[in-house]
Amino acid sequence: MPKYNFTALDVNNKKVTGQVDARDEADLRRILLGRGVFPTRFKVLDEKRYSYRVKSNEVSDFCRQLSNMMASGITVVRAMEIVKERDNIPKLKAIFERMHKDIQKGMALSDAMREHGNAFPLLLVNMAASGETSGRLENVMSRMALHYEKEHKLEGKIKSAMRYPKILGFATVAVVLIVFLLVLPSFFDMLEDMDLPMITRVVIAFSNFLMNGWYLIVIVSLVSIVLVQYLLSIDSVRLAFDKSKLRMPVIGKLLRIIYTARFSRTLSSLYSSGVSMIKSLEITGTVVMNRYIELQFIDLVKDVRNGESLSASVRKIDGFDNKLANTIMIGEEAGRLDTMLVSTADSFEYEAEEATGALVALSEPVMLVVMGIVIMVVLLSVMMPMAGLYDTFGV
Repeated sequence: MPKYNFTALDVNNKKVTGQVDARDEADLRRILLGRGVFPTRFKVLDEKRYSYRVKSNEVSDFCRQLSNMMASGITVVRAMEIVKERDNIPKLKAIFERMHKDIQKGMALSDAMREHGNAFPLLLVNMAASGETSGRLENVMSRMALHYEKEHKLEGKIKSAMRYPKILGFATVAVVLIVFLLVLPSFFDMLEDMDLPMITRVVIAFSNFLMNGWYLIVIVSLVSIVLVQYLLSIDSVRLAFDKSKLRMPVIGKLLRIIYTARFSRTLSSLYSSGVSMIKSLEITGTVVMNRYIELQFIDLVKDVRNGESLSASVRKIDGFDNKLANTIMIGEEAGRLDTMLVSTADSFEYEAEEATGALVALSEPVMLVVMGIVIMVVLLSVMMPMAGLYDTFGV
């Protein structure tokens, strides 16, 4: 049984560290949650970790291939042999080849995926184990293919929507650099002996700073990036940062919708595949991708274990959309919780797409206004001295 080094937070938000033996990451979380602490970081001491993490579209394609081949009567061993021979990137191909060898030796598919550490999502590993236990691995793989396909589509739409603002931002920075480094210096040389207005002096000073102190800007930028990454690796800072994201105007609402959709989709996939509600919640807490919300799952799991309804427990979570608890309550009363969760996930994923579009629509005019202000400042810094010259020569 692997031994884990872990860092966790107790109910008072104090850091706890130690070692524990566990079968897998889900077992580790169950053990630590049973002790009243929430794991924030852990590392296997006697298991090789692979740096490559399989992307959501690659996971979806892998699951669909296995499901289709098993539906045709092909064994898992033969299916993995076919998968590893397909045209994949080298790192992914190496993972599939290792998995094929492990399965040939009698290892279960879920254990073969678990051997690669964080390469495969924890949700997929646990779902595969559930499918192997129930004898429904083919159905589970089909469900997971759909799950990760929708996750990839949502991620792709958000990235696509943000592409134009990124291009516009890059263009703004490029225009500023060209104007201040190439255009203005040659013009301001002619005004060197003149009594210049304040706005022109400020622009000249900024232009000189960019030309002579660019290395300071580069150094400060790199140090800032490293410092931010270091600070976010500190549990208390990451917790505060993740909490503050939910309070941000516009963006906070979008993130709540995304987290709610992710929670609903994952819980539905687990629960409808026969995984117990307690274990489903423990796993779901790890895929929300927000430390502040994950920490609240300690009390959520305790409440459900003590007999409180899921809807009442979810209502206490700060970070989900308010409609989620009411939807779950309807599903509980109708006895169709898994179906209602799927419908909820679809609804919130659609809302996430709409909210992302609204955010992009808001960011575009803001960036255009910023670019307009920069251009206006440059024009004023040039035209005001020119107007002074015209007055001097009586033009």
